[in-house]
Amino acid sequence: MDTDTALVPYQNSGDILRDMREIIDISRESAYRAVNAALVRRNWLLGRRIAEEELKGGDRAGYGLELIKKLSKELTKEYGKGFDRTNLYKFLKFYKCFPEIVDTACQLSAEILSWSHYRILLRVENTEARKWYEREAYRQTWAVRTLQRNVETQYYFRLLSTQQKSLVEGEMKQLTKSFQEDKLEYLKNPIIAEFLGLSTTAATTETNLESAIITNIQQFLMELGKGYAFVARQQHIQTEKQDYYIDLVFYNYILKCFVLIDLKTGKITHQDVGQMDMYIRMYDELKRGKGDNPTLGIVLCSETDEDIARYSVMKGSEQLFTSMYKLYLPSEEELRREIENQKTIFYLQQMEEQEEE
Repeated sequence: MDTDTALVPYQNSGDILRDMREIIDISRESAYRAVNAALVRRNWLLGRRIAEEELKGGDRAGYGLELIKKLSKELTKEYGKGFDRTNLYKFLKFYKCFPEIVDTACQLSAEILSWSHYRILLRVENTEARKWYEREAYRQTWAVRTLQRNVETQYYFRLLSTQQKSLVEGEMKQLTKSFQEDKLEYLKNPIIAEFLGLSTTAATTETNLESAIITNIQQFLMELGKGYAFVARQQHIQTEKQDYYIDLVFYNYILKCFVLIDLKTGKITHQDVGQMDMYIRMYDELKRGKGDNPTLGIVLCSETDEDIARYSVMKGSEQLFTSMYKLYLPSEEELRREIENQKTIFYLQQMEEQEEE
């Protein structure tokens, strides 16, 4: 085997398609491991550096809080997303919980998981449980979602409390089988994209119809002439457990509030409304400025037989919505009509393209 092929070891099976797939899969995994190792090393070193600086503050009250607040502001300004206060605290905790992952020569331990794995492990407060989850995740090559499910269902403690360990383990493997079969799970990781400085937009995973509807709603609101300023599309927000993308974000300078819009391809559920309420709470906490009114959310539905819109306001803001918001927001009927118009245009375009082919 020559130097070039040694980088991607494989055996010529006589089946070229099979060999090409093997080369592609191995190359992808190799690239991911390299990027992940750099990401884990960076986060650990950032955590260590914060810890070193914290020591200078001694017992000074609030020193650590002010330090992280200042660092977050400067790093976000220079490097963009990924360096808010929540993440910087995670890096610090990562260093403290896993002090031996990186040695003094900045070399990583041989048993390294992904940063997404470590984010989940940081939520495990019991030291022994955390070590066990880390060891088993590496030994059994658990997918991120497998680890998350096992932590959330107290898998470690259930194993400790039963004499039928094989039964509990068998059930776990069956319930996480689909997670383990997703070979390209790591390619969907928005954290890697942020680390590489790439766009984390989820638009590439949306259907063409969804993208067309979102684009049209964006233009429609901007053309209303009622104070809408575009803020972001497919805006990435992050909780302790999951990454989310808000389809459209506006700021209305007449209402002095953010307006969040999310499109659903199926029937609107209580979970969809609950998710929008979570978005609103996060925006009110993280983005709402002094003098701003409460954030408003609009959930759109694009079912085949019915297009609807639902408004979501935080409890206590209903009177404001009734007296003021409705003066500057499109009605449900207007939104429904815009969705239906865009669907009609989209399907006509699809028919024309098929005829040309």
